[in-house]
Amino acid sequence: MSDQQPPSHWPRPPGVYAPPQAREVTASYRRWAGVLTWTAVVVAALMAVALVVSIVFLVWADQDTRNAAYGYLALVLWVGIAAGVPVLIAVAVPARDMRRRVRQRSREGNAPS
Repeated sequence: MSDQQPPSHWPRPPGVYAPPQAREVTASYRRWAGVLTWTAVVVAALMAVALVVSIVFLVWADQDTRNAAYGYLALVLWVGIAAGVPVLIAVAVPARDMRRRVRQRSREGNAPS
C-alpha cells in the first residue's frame, strides 16, 4: 500500500485526527483585523488619558482640602482603567493574531480577492 496521504478534501473516518485547515483571508477578515486593531488603539489611548487625568486630579486634591473630591474622581478613573485592561487584552490579542495572519498571507503571494 502507498505511503501517500489522501488529499485533504476527502472525508476522513471518525476518530482520525486531521489538522485544521486554514481558511483563506478574505476582505471581510482583513476589515475585521483593522477594526479590532483600531479598537485596541482607541481603548489604550483612553486608558492613557485617564491615567494622566487621574494624576492631575490627585495633584489638585493634594493642593487644597476644598478640592478633596478630585481624589475620589482619581480613584474612579483607576477603577475604570482596571476594568479596561481585560477589554484591551481581549481586543488586542485577536487583533495581533489576525494582522499577523493577513501579513503572512500577503507575503506568501495570496493576493487579496
